[in-house]
Amino acid sequence: MSAGGFLLLVLVVALIAVAGWWLFLRRDHGNHAPAFGTSPTIPEAVSQGSMPTLKMPTARGWAPGEKPATAPGLKVDAFAMDLKHPRWAYVLPNGDVLVAESASQPGRIRSIRDIVAHRTMRRAGAMQESANRITLLRDTDGDGVPETREIFLEGLNQPFGMVLIGDTFYVGNTDGLVAFPYVAGETRIAGPGKKLIDLVPGGHWTRNLHASQDGTRIYIGVGSLSNIGDDGMAAEENRACIIEYDVPSGKSRIFASGLRNPVGMAWEPVTGALWTVVNERDGLGDETPPDYLTSVKDGGFYGWPYCYWGQTVDDRVPQDAALVARAITPDYALGGHTASLGLCWLPEGTLPGLPQGMVIGQHGSWNRSKLSGYKVILVPFADGKPSGKAIELLTGFLAPDEHYSHGRPVGVAIAADKSLLVVDDVGHAVWRVTGA
Repeated sequence: MSAGGFLLLVLVVALIAVAGWWLFLRRDHGNHAPAFGTSPTIPEAVSQGSMPTLKMPTARGWAPGEKPATAPGLKVDAFAMDLKHPRWAYVLPNGDVLVAESASQPGRIRSIRDIVAHRTMRRAGAMQESANRITLLRDTDGDGVPETREIFLEGLNQPFGMVLIGDTFYVGNTDGLVAFPYVAGETRIAGPGKKLIDLVPGGHWTRNLHASQDGTRIYIGVGSLSNIGDDGMAAEENRACIIEYDVPSGKSRIFASGLRNPVGMAWEPVTGALWTVVNERDGLGDETPPDYLTSVKDGGFYGWPYCYWGQTVDDRVPQDAALVARAITPDYALGGHTASLGLCWLPEGTLPGLPQGMVIGQHGSWNRSKLSGYKVILVPFADGKPSGKAIELLTGFLAPDEHYSHGRPVGVAIAADKSLLVVDDVGHAVWRVTGA
């Protein structure tokens, strides 16, 4: 590109950004109450058109001595700092904590909007060089501070989910499920892995893994390529779904579909059901539709891209009436665009004063006028179902004026000592939550 052409492109980007911000300021955002709970009030959809709301805080990180705020009766300390964009945690049977370090990569540039979005994502810390590794943290003396920190696996491709079954360690790379031989107690895997199934990279790139309780199946969360099937549904084949991989046979199938971006998964112990958190579509308003927590039925269809929260049709999408009629209403709304990613089951009594339920790491919004998420919450459960209002466990990741963020919570896990571990990618940290 010539110097003149480049300057013209910069000018066009600047003009469009100014125009988009002007439209954003004039838009009626409605100041709707958060769409939360089992029976949320979801505002009527208002299409944001070709220039959707784009608002993210600048990534600042944590200064020495700074840390998130906790609910009464809890305290939080740094379990590990100075990681490279950590995203997910997995606790091995011996108590070792594995942390996947990876990041979003630039996608295709098809419009000025894509250029602006990429710049915004980089400023917010959501898009950067990917470490493509898993780090092992070992707390030998049980004081809450790991004495051992080693690179467990490297040379991966945007790793995210991790599962150990027997003597095989599985990794969810963005382009496939990979298996490695594992020896108990080792701090590094040096041998080559074996790819078991291919997954299509791009779009929503995380590939979380969750094993069945008998270890015979692995569930893989695969997000959509686009917002609402923008490239046609053929491009979304084997996406926006949870895939079940049968370990003994090596065969795989779609377990549940119509899930735009299912990430965290957890077993609910009373019913034995699989639960997941899902990021819903963008471009319809601050609270429309809400992200959600739901049980996952074998063969179930959850609406994407044709409809949301049951049979509420998205008229931007060419329709399939039969699929809309099948769409299952989720169990619990988590607010619009909260980017609820992390999920783990918290048994009653694990943290003082708190009931049993699902802990959720809410990474935080970008497609709304007032930011949402940027916290860790607990949804109480009773008799196998959500029961009552969500409880805020960790806050303080976002500045009060919304201009910057110290961190953004992602993965959550229960450590061997029953503390709650929270992975913070922008803060490059893993936080440890215990009783005060």
